[in-house]
Amino acid sequence: MRRGADSGFLPGYSRHTAVRGMVGIVKKIYILDTNVLLHDPESLFAFEDNDIVLPVSVIEELDKKKTRSDEIGRHAREVSRQLDGLRSSGPLSVGVRLPQGGSIRIELNCHKTFENSYDIDLNTTDNRILALAYYLQQHTPEPVILVTKDLNLRIKADVLGIRAEDFYSDKVDYHKLYSGVGEMTVTESELAAFYKQGFLEYRSNGLMAQQFCVLKTAENPSQSALARYHLGKLLRLNQNSPVYGLKALNKEQKFALELLLDDQVKIVTLVGKAGTGKTILALAAGLEKVFEENAGYNRLLITRPIVPLGNDLGYLPGDKEEKIRPWMQPIYDNLEFLCNEHIQANGCVEYLFNTGKIELEVLTYIRGRSIPRQFIICDESQNLSPHAVKTILTRVGRGSKIVFTGDPEQIDHPYLDASSNGLSYLVDRIKAEDISGHVTLIKGERSGIAELGARLL
Repeated sequence: MRRGADSGFLPGYSRHTAVRGMVGIVKKIYILDTNVLLHDPESLFAFEDNDIVLPVSVIEELDKKKTRSDEIGRHAREVSRQLDGLRSSGPLSVGVRLPQGGSIRIELNCHKTFENSYDIDLNTTDNRILALAYYLQQHTPEPVILVTKDLNLRIKADVLGIRAEDFYSDKVDYHKLYSGVGEMTVTESELAAFYKQGFLEYRSNGLMAQQFCVLKTAENPSQSALARYHLGKLLRLNQNSPVYGLKALNKEQKFALELLLDDQVKIVTLVGKAGTGKTILALAAGLEKVFEENAGYNRLLITRPIVPLGNDLGYLPGDKEEKIRPWMQPIYDNLEFLCNEHIQANGCVEYLFNTGKIELEVLTYIRGRSIPRQFIICDESQNLSPHAVKTILTRVGRGSKIVFTGDPEQIDHPYLDASSNGLSYLVDRIKAEDISGHVTLIKGERSGIAELGARLL
């Protein structure tokens, strides 16, 4: 867990550590649901010196998931490997010490007393986990807490008087997520100096690296200027001309293009609802850098996670390009629009692909690669876990730039939400880094219908 991140707890203790007065720590027993392990394999080691209990039904569920070829399957196999490695320290049925001082054990969880008392069917995994939690609560002096990402399981636990929590290790407050944009009041003389010299000296700990500001004067609020904060200065924006035929339609889009076209900003995150222009801005900047400028990028690599809603990728017919076409169709649509705007109507998308400078890839195949000197776009990255985002970032080689786009309010992944997805986590963790920049896009520009749907429905 992130130490000291939760108010109300002493520094050095996580949300999953209890403090009794000023004397010492009360150890707790945490029962982990399968979805916690599948979300983060390292969650086994995230509870400091408390005790972890895994119901044997959780192991059975991991066994069923281990053959999957996606991220969930990889996490299931990783948890199994970690548990197998812990067996060398002793029998897991008795309990094994963990490196951080706690312990972990696997326990059978069929207790007829629970079934007889509440007439609950123990043939379901969730109810067997509840049974174990209820049993331990009745027979152990330590506080028992069920940790699960399943809302309904937390509700059932609450009805039974069992304390239940979500897994908080990688959660951020989405409603307070860093937007990358702020307002600042300056004097008229300062604003005049900003326009004259193109910058304004400003030493402040209140602004993040690469944060954008709308400068206004108290005397005349209608007077304003757009600036970017970097290395103690408020700098005038450099980008005004169209990018691969695309013009910014609002100030947030201007800010986004400023980051996308700055080769010194190696990591860019764009968050916004449907129709705000996240993907098309990133594509326009990538095409400009790869095809129009001699910026040192050899290829435009576009990737997006595949979260199957029916058959998985392998069941689709054809070669790799034909398999990924349905998942990448939004990319093709945006490329066609940009080509029609910048080059000529009809037919130029195939020309772009025939140059060999554009590569479409699904994240299934990106693991293990090293990607130097490429402009990388990871679209729909709200469907990535924090672990997956880390995996992608560690693939980026020298001379590459990577852009993450997505809408944390439109998540298809079964174990993620607006606060725990990899995009929100990344925005929160790297906001102070000089080589990164973030903008939250607000206004929908796709069409009046799209804006109406995103705003009201």
